[in-house]
Amino acid sequence: MPDLTKLTETACKKAPPYAKLWDTEIKGFALFTGKTTKTFYFQKDVKGLTQRIKIGNYPLIDAFDARVAALELATEHATGVAAKKLTAKKTPTLEEALERYLARAKLRSEHNRGMVEAQMKSHLKAWLKLPLDEITRSMCVEAHERISVVRSGKDVRGRPKQMGGQRAANHTLKTFRSVYNFALKTHELPVCPTIAIEWHPEEPPKTVIADFDLWKKSVDALENDVHRAYYRFLLFTGLRRDEAMTLRWDQVFDDHLHLPTTKNGRPFDLPLLDVHHAIIDPMRIYRSEFVFHGKRQALHLRRPAELPWSPHDHRRTFATVAEHDAGLSEGTVGHLLNHTPTSVTGRRYSATAYRHLIEPMKAVVGAFKQRDLL
Repeated sequence: MPDLTKLTETACKKAPPYAKLWDTEIKGFALFTGKTTKTFYFQKDVKGLTQRIKIGNYPLIDAFDARVAALELATEHATGVAAKKLTAKKTPTLEEALERYLARAKLRSEHNRGMVEAQMKSHLKAWLKLPLDEITRSMCVEAHERISVVRSGKDVRGRPKQMGGQRAANHTLKTFRSVYNFALKTHELPVCPTIAIEWHPEEPPKTVIADFDLWKKSVDALENDVHRAYYRFLLFTGLRRDEAMTLRWDQVFDDHLHLPTTKNGRPFDLPLLDVHHAIIDPMRIYRSEFVFHGKRQALHLRRPAELPWSPHDHRRTFATVAEHDAGLSEGTVGHLLNHTPTSVTGRRYSATAYRHLIEPMKAVVGAFKQRDLL
């Protein structure tokens, strides 16, 4: 049985935590309490769907004003005015907003989609069914503090894994902020509640492969030849993780590879040399659409065996060798890595053809060859 009481000022003051109190006079008028919050709602079924409108938080709005607002909403329903209005203004839940956010065209990377979804479902699972306007600033601060604490857990394969930490807390709540602000474009919502968070300071990772002999031994020791080729190709091209994993044979040409869509939203052509073809040509025996094929039903490589260095560590190493060993300028290295130019001229006007990058690529490959890495 629901808890029924007349929602007077006294009743609201004495309402216990984690309660749902329904008014005895105005049907659908309720006070929901949490650990530290008390919120007035008006709830009604419209066309078979339960619609809930947040009236306000107590005591910012007192019981008298909340009753007046609830009575106005009840009158609108009684006269048939509210049905269309409520449907049009329905606030999406975090789960609904996340689904729309993941479907947007600009979120092109499959890796990014998976990462965003995993962050929400791993760290903010309890919020998924909540309407966005019910997620408060104090909830965001509490979640940020909770995720900041490193704890032991397991990955998707059941292996021990360290979870949480300051970096994970920042990234999870900033991802939530992106989802929320995307919904804000089409819904009447308050300012994103992450405004209350004190973000942890973050230094960008700068890990590179320092011991190339160890890297070569580690790669050579991998049992799967596809995984070995994948890591060698990463190091010798500087490609991003997903760009290499999803590379198709119809994107590979004699002197370059063509990526029609990349992280920054632009197509990209990268020079290919004989050394690159020597790495990937043996993969043709698998007769896959993709250069690095996957196991069983997987269309392409998804989970390469782990090394002490991440795929992005390979990309940073390519950039470091290009600048310090091959002597390339920062701008040229940026072109090889397909970084978005920072200047207006670079973003809107300047275009670098892959043929202009052949000599720089030869210089980088030459620096790697001196280390006898193949």
